[in-house]
Amino acid sequence: MSEARSLFAQLRQSAQPEIVNAMERLVRDGPDRMLCRINALAFAASEDLGEEPVVNAFLHASRLGIFDLSWNVLCPGCGGVLDANTSLRTVQSDEYNCALCAAGYEPTLDEMVEVTFTVSPRVRRIAAHNPHELPPLEYFRQIYWSSGVDLPEEDFEAKVDEFVLECLELPPGEKAVISLQLPSDFVIIFEPVTHAAQFLDIKGAPTKERQSLSLVFDRAHRHSEPLELRPGPVRISVENHTEVRTLPSVCVANEALHGLLGRRRPFLTAKRLLSNQTFRDIYRTDTIEVDQRLKITSLTFLFTDLRGSTELYERVGDLAAFDLVKTHFGILNDIVGAEAGAVVKTIGDAVMATFPTPDRAVIAAMRMREAMRKLNQERGSEDLLLKIGIHEGPCIAVNLNERQDYFGQTVNIASRVQHLATSREIFATGSVLGDPRAFSLLTDRGLNPMSQKVTLRGITHEISIFAIP
Repeated sequence: MSEARSLFAQLRQSAQPEIVNAMERLVRDGPDRMLCRINALAFAASEDLGEEPVVNAFLHASRLGIFDLSWNVLCPGCGGVLDANTSLRTVQSDEYNCALCAAGYEPTLDEMVEVTFTVSPRVRRIAAHNPHELPPLEYFRQIYWSSGVDLPEEDFEAKVDEFVLECLELPPGEKAVISLQLPSDFVIIFEPVTHAAQFLDIKGAPTKERQSLSLVFDRAHRHSEPLELRPGPVRISVENHTEVRTLPSVCVANEALHGLLGRRRPFLTAKRLLSNQTFRDIYRTDTIEVDQRLKITSLTFLFTDLRGSTELYERVGDLAAFDLVKTHFGILNDIVGAEAGAVVKTIGDAVMATFPTPDRAVIAAMRMREAMRKLNQERGSEDLLLKIGIHEGPCIAVNLNERQDYFGQTVNIASRVQHLATSREIFATGSVLGDPRAFSLLTDRGLNPMSQKVTLRGITHEISIFAIP
């Protein structure tokens, strides 16, 4: 642990000490399973720490090599991990299929890609560093199910026993036979390593005759077509044609299974991380491949611009104006980062920023306006007049000009809404004010935004714009 102590000492230079202390205790004393695919938001909640500082601390720790970062594609149905990636670059943009749920999904960065942190082998060796040596129950807990499934700590094995009839470890190239009594229920033979499933619809009169079934696990066949069998004895022949151990498990699709998978908790999504300023600062160009197009169903964009900046340069001179604009950029960057957002880019005197939810963008906008008011007051002038526009909607994450950027109609509307604003105004669209949290924070402050219908260039339909006083 001497190297670990040195790394944590370095981490204290960029993360809050109480967070680093909690992380160090976890690495030193936590059981192996708690150091595999750590849910940063759950860790923050358990330690009563702020989410954003904790996420930032894990990012800095990953940069130092304390943790390995993983981008996991999830099934929104069962919460299983369909694909684990060390980089967002290797996440496919087309369909992923879940054999357990018999459904296909086009991945989005909102709720289908989680980001987790696993302790590095150089800091501490844990069993999950060799996942194919984990006991079957721990493989399900640590490798198959995502960090968003809130699995019980104390009675996990007992809960699983309520729906698992049989679980087998099958080495590479080996064959085996599972003999058991089939209940009058819907049964699933599921293999988590190859993500294969065979559904058995058990119905009709019970039989004493032994029924037979053969399955081959080879990563190619999903066995998704249901088979009808009768309650009674069955002989299931299984063959492993892969290069690793497989774990065929016979499960009953009962209330116990649905109850376990229905326990969910918040997790760190790829969308949220892409809108994190610390992440963008650390992983500037190593995020998305040039040809990747990753969908986000909802992201909030905030554009700002300084009114009359050309006149400002003429009035106070280039050097003084440059210093003033630079100060304004620093203030805006700090506010964006504090509200869980990230600055995507600056264009002249303008800023483009993203936020995971509309309410964070609205709070940031009001803080920006107040910060500029105070700065002007301190200077005894009205040099910095900020125009702000906010819009929320779907977009595509892309790599543009060697930078992680966003593309789509939502971005265009947000930019044009900002152009409508005059000095000191915050213009937000109906989709922003339609968010319950954004609407609530305005009503709590006694603010009553005035609305108007406008037509924007390039947009066929009118949209509602609200001026936030």
